[in-house]
This record gives sequence, C-alpha cells and structure tokens, in this order.
Amino acid sequence: MARRPEHSAPPEIFYNDDEAKKYSSNSRIIEIQVEMAERALELLNLDEDENYLILDIGCGSGLSGSVLEDNDHMWIGIDISKSMLDIAVDREVEGDLVLGDMGQGMPFKPGTFDGAISISALQWLCNADKTSHNPHKRLYKFFSTLFSSLTRTARAVFQFYPENADQIEMVTTQAMKAGFYGGIVVDYPNSTKAKKYFLVLMTGGAAPMPKALGSEEDEKRISYIKKREMTKDCRGKPLKKSRDWILAKKERRRRQGKDTRPDTKYTGRKRSARF
Repeated sequence: MARRPEHSAPPEIFYNDDEAKKYSSNSRIIEIQVEMAERALELLNLDEDENYLILDIGCGSGLSGSVLEDNDHMWIGIDISKSMLDIAVDREVEGDLVLGDMGQGMPFKPGTFDGAISISALQWLCNADKTSHNPHKRLYKFFSTLFSSLTRTARAVFQFYPENADQIEMVTTQAMKAGFYGGIVVDYPNSTKAKKYFLVLMTGGAAPMPKALGSEEDEKRISYIKKREMTKDCRGKPLKKSRDWILAKKERRRRQGKDTRPDTKYTGRKRSARF
C-alpha cells in the first residue's frame, strides 16, 4: 500500500519544487481536484445569483481557486508550501495568496469571509511533524480562528482523507469545540475509489446536513453539472481557456492592479505538442 503523503514529510517539505510541478501538471490529479472543489462549492449552499469572498485553505497551486473564479467568486488562498504558491503565481490566478501554516491559525479579521473550502489538506493537521506539535491543540487553534474569520451565516467545507475513525472524531470534536455545527458527509460510501469525506461546518447554528451522493443520487449529480454548464452558457461567457476567456481574465487582473503579462498575437494560441 502506498505511503500516505502526510507520513512522508511535513507539507512544506513534501511539496517541494519537483513535487509541486508534478502535482500541478498531472491531468488526472487536476481532474479530481476540480471535481472535489466543485462538490465543496456545492456543499457551501451559496446563492447562485450572488458573488462571495471565499477562503481556500491549503490552496496549493490554485486549482480549486480556479473553480471559484469560474463561478464568479473572489477568493483568498492560504498554503504552507511556497513552491505550490509560486506555481499559482505563474498561473496568474485571480485570488490573493498567503503563505501560512493553518495549524497556527487563520490571520484574518473577524467576519472577513462568506465561506471557506479546503481540498485534501485537513488530514495534515492530524499528525505531529515536530515535537512541539499537538494535533488536538493545532486543530482547535485552526478551527477557532477560522470560525472568527467567517460571517455568522457562512459554511466551511473540507474534503479530506481521514486515516481512521479516531481522526474523524478528533477533527469533529475540535471543530464543535470551536463553535461550529455540522458533521461528516460521505459521498459514494460503498465505492472504494469514488468514496469521499467532506466535513461540512456551519457558523449560524444547527441546520439540516446536506445529502451525500450515492447510487441513487448519481442522476441528480449529473443534472446539477449540466444545469450549471447551461447557466454559464446562458450568461454568454466565453469558452474556458479560449482566447476571449484568457483576455477577459487578464483584464480583470489589470483592474485589480495585479501584474499581468501583456496581450500579444500569441495569447490563447495552443502550443505545439513537440518538445
């Protein structure tokens, strides 16, 4: 059985330049990451007609942030790996990026965010990478500061890979201790490959938990994706990655005052497959 990444090295060491490039260029990883980010966004239960400021925790190279951009949300990402954030900068993501350790707390003002998502990051806090690390204390520090940085109607959704039931209990206990309500949603619980764990947390009090996806929910999931894509088309958005899409994205960056590469006749042109 392959060794879990969090058992190999601390995240800031494991995701070095080589690993970050490999992770961010693997088409299968990108596909899975985008799919999980779309599901996390769905579980946030946001008003589709509004635009929100979302915190992306463990944002890496900005793959999940791109999903937020595609849905017209603003976002700020935080990650402990400088190598991952460097790739996000090279990709010219629209979100602002912060280098930080989630176990030391979220460095944001109270009520800053309308929601938060996290893809494949939370399980790293369940390990003690240093003698000074106490997973229970680091989880509580993280959840308590996250709770403060969210509005009182916000949700936070974490896709993560728990190693066992004890880790699930530890994570949920510290989240509830910090003031959150919520619990675990397990999509496709009877599938070895498709099974995914989502921790859905709410700040405004107890509310009905979202329904997990499973064999009887497949049709709804497909319907949801089709409906969202049709809605995008109705808005007249250019096809993703097309020249018009890239030019529009660059123009938004310029309006935000961010460094943006100049437009040329090569902008949006497909590169040759030859090396």
